[in-house]
Amino acid sequence: MTAQLSVTVRKLGAGIGARIDGVRLGGDLPEEVVTEIRTALLAHKVVFFSGQDHLDDAGQLAFARLLGEPTLAHPTVKGEQHANVLAIDSEQGKANSWHTDVTFVDRVPAISILRAIELPPYGGNTVWANTARAYDELPEALKALVDRLWAVHTNLYDYAAAVDSTRIGGVDVKEEAYRDEFESLRYETEHPVVRVHPETGERALLLGHFVKRIVGVSTAESRAIFDLLQNRVTRLENTVRWQWSDGDVAVWDNRATQHYGVADYDDLRRRLHRITIAGDVPVSVDGVASTTVVGDAAHFSAL
Repeated sequence: MTAQLSVTVRKLGAGIGARIDGVRLGGDLPEEVVTEIRTALLAHKVVFFSGQDHLDDAGQLAFARLLGEPTLAHPTVKGEQHANVLAIDSEQGKANSWHTDVTFVDRVPAISILRAIELPPYGGNTVWANTARAYDELPEALKALVDRLWAVHTNLYDYAAAVDSTRIGGVDVKEEAYRDEFESLRYETEHPVVRVHPETGERALLLGHFVKRIVGVSTAESRAIFDLLQNRVTRLENTVRWQWSDGDVAVWDNRATQHYGVADYDDLRRRLHRITIAGDVPVSVDGVASTTVVGDAAHFSAL
């Protein structure tokens, strides 16, 4: 049995982020410790653990199961060694764009757990933003507008901004193969721009780079509305930046955050493993659930 130290939660910023110490992650955590972690996660949106060098994929998965039911690695991309583990690997591209994980399906994951595997000697930080706080700080007139808006999310988003095509000869072969797999099945889902968090009751903006368009307005108006709201999400005061070290694990509430992996490490290798916890179908402030337009994600996670 794993001995537990006194659990401490240290806030990292006014709006988002906390570091949790005194926990050795794994599948044998006492129920009261899991409750403390979940409470901190809901309050701070993303929590960080250091010194977890003992974890492998099996240990990460065992810990994940304490928080909920793991999904498959991805709706279209297969896990390399384990069906539930997705490799976030710079050799397959760099996700240097603001997003919430897997919003192109109806059943958006509730929680994501990311573990450092191989880190560059510099750069490669990840930044998270609090989408609930971003909504809360909107002027009342804007809240009245966005409460009624819906957006179509798709996995066939513009990869030009996300794929590193600066190498000689254009896009790298591994990146192109990963893109083809990512887009091998088409998904489109219509989500409310404002969703109600199923555990906290908070309202949060549901946006990010998988958004194809805002429903019911022109292309130009859609872009203007998206940029207006997205800029609110990513204000520096609404973010926390984590400098990865070996043995680090980040856990975030995917229902109330966006994140961005900073691609400032040249052509060096950066690899992390992600497990996501199954979530529900988002619901608008009027109680209306998201609707699938194209694709069936039942194989990805159960509802």
